[in-house]
Amino acid sequence: MDIEVNYKNKKRYNTAKYPMRQRGFWTWLIWLLSKIALMGKKYKVEKINMDGLKPPYLLLSNHMHFIDFELAAMATWPHSVSNVVSIDGYVIKWWLMEWIGCIATRKFTTDLHLVKSIRKVLQRGDVLSMYPEARYSPCGTTAFLPDSLGKLIKMNKVPVVAVVHHGNHLYAPFWDFRKKRNVPLHTTLTQILTPEQITAMTVDEINSTLRQALAYDDYRYQKENGIRITESYRAEGLHKVLYQCPHCMAESQMASEGTELFCTACGKRWNWNEDGSLAALEGETEFDHIPDWFEWERQQVRQQIENGAYSFADEVEVHSLPRCWRYIPLGKARLTHDAENGFILEGEYRGERYRIQRTPLQTNSLHVEYDFGPLGKKDYVDISTENDSFYCRPANPNVITKLAFATEEAYQRALREKQAKRLGAKEEV
Repeated sequence: MDIEVNYKNKKRYNTAKYPMRQRGFWTWLIWLLSKIALMGKKYKVEKINMDGLKPPYLLLSNHMHFIDFELAAMATWPHSVSNVVSIDGYVIKWWLMEWIGCIATRKFTTDLHLVKSIRKVLQRGDVLSMYPEARYSPCGTTAFLPDSLGKLIKMNKVPVVAVVHHGNHLYAPFWDFRKKRNVPLHTTLTQILTPEQITAMTVDEINSTLRQALAYDDYRYQKENGIRITESYRAEGLHKVLYQCPHCMAESQMASEGTELFCTACGKRWNWNEDGSLAALEGETEFDHIPDWFEWERQQVRQQIENGAYSFADEVEVHSLPRCWRYIPLGKARLTHDAENGFILEGEYRGERYRIQRTPLQTNSLHVEYDFGPLGKKDYVDISTENDSFYCRPANPNVITKLAFATEEAYQRALREKQAKRLGAKEEV
């Protein structure tokens, strides 16, 4: 049973309220600031099957960098847009986020009022913008997309526009966010579903259409367009997502410097070439395509979960975000994770014990942060409940990418088991 943190009667931020409508002044200002921010960058915004389309409609975008918002703002001008934004985006500037019509939520939780707020925005005749991956892509490829998207689309029956950004991950990869690369950016807006099509389709068919429309691979985009990344620091930080050595199988022993990725356990090294390919300096090149290495790691975690060999336990430094004025330091705690119990966070705050559990079915994915600026540029995972968020920094290095894999694989396993039980119960009846 959960024991919430006792903040001594301090109120939590209320996400269960309808968003303000974005007024014309804010729409114009956001467009202007976005245009200024994009000056000097090579970018193209292309609209496909969008002729005559006016709000209300649902805008679903992939997510790789903050520049996604700027490009989307350029594309949706002059219409009012309400963005669904995670609570950490409200820190300090919560009043501004409210004024520009944002909808606050906590990542990977069940937020029924979010559904109501989305419906409210669409009923007002505005654009509702969502980033359904709910985090920056760790490897420039499509991240987890929940099945609930199809239900949301079916419920509202407004046109659906898929926004796919290409090059944004290469420009500033999530694992090295602050160093920019000289990469051309290409954004496409495509109307993929009309109200008539939505009415005629099943939820599964809608989800299938959406997954096809939001599929992307930035490293394939680089190769297909002959883009060369010449910066001498281009591989720095890559070890955060490629954390397991395919040569000796050691985990969390990878490191990177300059243009090279290497294993500190066995010494093997790979160079990240200007064309985006990887090449071993000696011996076999196990993976020349970065997403292939990334998905291989996922498979290793999946096998550990299926074999009952996976578990995680570590001491963590915790900062919570019950409100959005500031992060509250809670000190040290213990975080565990496995496929049976999910996440359990246990600690003390001001002499009182707290215990937070999120079962596998309660957490379909995990919010991770590499070099998280607001909390000292360290790696964090965010374990959120419906009214609080706990940012946890593990004591052991380079473990959060595996935790993200394990969260998604444990959810899929629990979901399959739940569906099998339902099917078995129906057959018995």
